[in-house]
Amino acid sequence: MTLAGTNQELTRPFNRKVVLESVRRHQPVSRAELARLTGLTPQAVSKIAAELTQAGLLRTVGRRRTGRGQPPLDLAVNPSGGFTLGMEITPTAVHGVLVDLAGSVCERASIPLTDPAPVASVPQMAELARALVTRSGVEERRILGLGVVRPGALGPPDPDHPDPTVLPGWDGAGASDALAESLGMPVTLDNDATAAAIGEQRYGVAESLSSYVYLFIGEGLGAGLIVDGRPIKGARGMAGEIGHIPVVPGGRSCYCGNRGCLERYVSRHALAEHLGLRGGRDLPALDPADPAIAAWLTAAADPLRAAITVLENLLDPQTVLIGGHLPAPMLQALIDRLDPLPPSLASHPDRAGPRVMRATAGEDVSALGAAALPLFESLSPLAAPSTAAVEGSAVRPPWGSTAADPG
Repeated sequence: MTLAGTNQELTRPFNRKVVLESVRRHQPVSRAELARLTGLTPQAVSKIAAELTQAGLLRTVGRRRTGRGQPPLDLAVNPSGGFTLGMEITPTAVHGVLVDLAGSVCERASIPLTDPAPVASVPQMAELARALVTRSGVEERRILGLGVVRPGALGPPDPDHPDPTVLPGWDGAGASDALAESLGMPVTLDNDATAAAIGEQRYGVAESLSSYVYLFIGEGLGAGLIVDGRPIKGARGMAGEIGHIPVVPGGRSCYCGNRGCLERYVSRHALAEHLGLRGGRDLPALDPADPAIAAWLTAAADPLRAAITVLENLLDPQTVLIGGHLPAPMLQALIDRLDPLPPSLASHPDRAGPRVMRATAGEDVSALGAAALPLFESLSPLAAPSTAAVEGSAVRPPWGSTAADPG
């Protein structure tokens, strides 16, 4: 996917994000190549590159021999220019990662949870964050922030109909504010499916995609929506709650008050119920060849086909990715059972790739996506530029006023 900048002066903060992300995707890359890739003038690219280099976010990596004249200097992201933390909280565990500015994972760790409510889990998450930073040897001043993702929710919990797929206390900003105060760093909160879609773009098969849907199978079922390179979040950040779309008329009762909702058939919790267990935390090692599990996969395919058709007709994605907290063989077995898919806008004969693909970034994709959130919020060009932005005299590192070593 090619990112385009704008040559209007008031949108230079946006252009800095475009340049940084373009370098990350195409490095090593010259200023002239960046101008062609982004549509910015060579003068704008040179000025922005100098600012980002001064801030420690970019570095020069030598010259390429190109013929006559002085070879151009190549640019690359400075991996040690900044680091971000990412955490995914589930009903049973917290999965954490520390990544550098280039997206390489420096540390990863998980801790079990007996109680995911913020009063119990926030202190454990703060301790995990400190442990990841300490083990990595990274200076705290270089940490840009922490991204935290959790299962999506339709709203405040209903005491009469508790939803086992929703984490109590994580539907507002209170928990993330408490975590930010404890750690002394910015904390960004989002849902796991959106983070998975972002993580898959950085670490998996979605790197070359600009419009796709990521179906995230966790305790429940959510969808991360990427349209024209931008995550679609909705008015309250809850877009993509496809798990609560009724697909079976008069079907199983759902915790949201409807009947026949998709996640009552396609989720770890639904699989646990099928096996006679209390919930996803009780699931054993999953083997798609096991007759009971194979039966669930076959039964889950029908409602999932209907949902995929809805998504294709509504959003016209390049593909639908399926991933989350199921082993790769389970995901592939489910995808195999979707064939043949019903006709939709996506079933045209000249399409370039499959309608459904297995996500490849792994089961910690949401934590990886969460780690991208602090960078995504402040540096990524995948948010629309603001024409009201006020241009400063220089780029300041997000972690403070002292520039990092350019490296």
